[in-house]
Amino acid sequence: ICKVLVEVVDVNDNAPELVVSSFSSPLPENTVPGTVVALFTVRDRDSGANGKISCALQDQLFFSLRPAYKNYYELVTVSALDREETARYILTVTAADAGSPPLTTTQTFTVDVSDVNDNAPVFNQTSYTMYVRENNVPAVFVGAVSAADADVGLNAKVSYSLAPVQAAERPSCSCISVNSENGHVFVLRALDYEQWRQTEVTVSASDAGSPPLRANVTVRLVVLDENDNAPLVLYPAQDGSPASSELVPVSAEAGYLITKVVAVDADSGQNSWLSYHLLRATEPGLFTVAVQSGEVRLRRPVTDRDTVKQKLVVLVRDNGKPPLSATAALSALLLKDFSDVRLPHGSPATEDEGGSLTTYLIISLVFVSLLFLISTAAFVARKVCKSKELKAAHVLYGADNVQSGLADAAAAGTLPHAYCYEISLTTGSGNSEFRFLKPILPSLPPQHCALGQGTGDEQDFPCVPVSTEDVAPDTAGTLSAGQFN
Repeated sequence: ICKVLVEVVDVNDNAPELVVSSFSSPLPENTVPGTVVALFTVRDRDSGANGKISCALQDQLFFSLRPAYKNYYELVTVSALDREETARYILTVTAADAGSPPLTTTQTFTVDVSDVNDNAPVFNQTSYTMYVRENNVPAVFVGAVSAADADVGLNAKVSYSLAPVQAAERPSCSCISVNSENGHVFVLRALDYEQWRQTEVTVSASDAGSPPLRANVTVRLVVLDENDNAPLVLYPAQDGSPASSELVPVSAEAGYLITKVVAVDADSGQNSWLSYHLLRATEPGLFTVAVQSGEVRLRRPVTDRDTVKQKLVVLVRDNGKPPLSATAALSALLLKDFSDVRLPHGSPATEDEGGSLTTYLIISLVFVSLLFLISTAAFVARKVCKSKELKAAHVLYGADNVQSGLADAAAAGTLPHAYCYEISLTTGSGNSEFRFLKPILPSLPPQHCALGQGTGDEQDFPCVPVSTEDVAPDTAGTLSAGQFN
């Protein structure tokens, strides 16, 4: 009896085995590096070199294999994940033994990356410019804004709104509205180009994530001009008052500049391009108007047959569609000499001005004449009154007149009337002689005497009666002082 020992030599006929213990999928994109994705173990039923296993990972950019304990391995993240770049990773782990030839086993891990609201909405333009014509209908559609969000689900649902205006910013027009669902922009009311030529608003796009992220964009609304303003004539003024006439010498040659019509238009662009045309004139062939500048000039020299007063109407028209126009009325005077500037007859304004001036002159002359007459009458009256006062208060007589009067009275035998005199005596060589007599001013009414003899001029004075016996002329022709009481 013998004992036979048979030793079986191992042949590499078993491939490595890979058993997954745990696996996590999907992973949020904000997963920190080093996070364990999968845990697995490997084994090989062969022995020796045929049972020695090594593991390898094909993609080592974002994930890697890390030995854990004995035959256990961990699949971990190396860097941060971005779902917007790669939403799914397919990882292949290969386990190979050291046999000859080596046997291998592969295991595939599919790692999905879940979304996190880490992306704000992004507009497809950095700014928007929209146009609307003035006098638009309310709620007119002028354009749309659009924003996209790289996230998914609620994190990518975008809504639009007008951003609130900051206190330090210029107030914007409140006539713009934006649809919150699709970003359509509307103008709610009619706009006037002359008031609002352009305005800017800020549109905000916000997602529905938690917390929500938002982005802003500037929308500039430009109002396009419509030809809704007629030209306005600045010179000559068309305010209804009589226009001043332009003076033109009759010796002026063709091309002489008479005046220039000045007009403006509140519109812009071609709607404000103005042209000037001679609409009508007293002598149409005498004048010409420059289409672009509005200068009014003589087309030909002035002749004697031309009317002195010339009236012109100039048409000012813009270049809009349809065009709007205005008229300017002006007048010109054809004069030989500028020093004699007189408006011709037949003009209502001239007649009114001349009539007013004539009326003022007549009133002034009448007033001056009345003032002169009143002054003259007052002066004459004063002179007359003063003369009467002097005549009544002062009666002067010479010595010869008194003597002759008294002699006549003595011849008649008595004085015809009683006389009252204030006697002034002068002392000469020894005799007092009567030089002049002055009536005594009235003070008491007991007796009366009349001045003059039969003249009709009578005034009442207190008097002292004088008779012919008491008064007699002396040889010298004077009365002595002792003859008067």
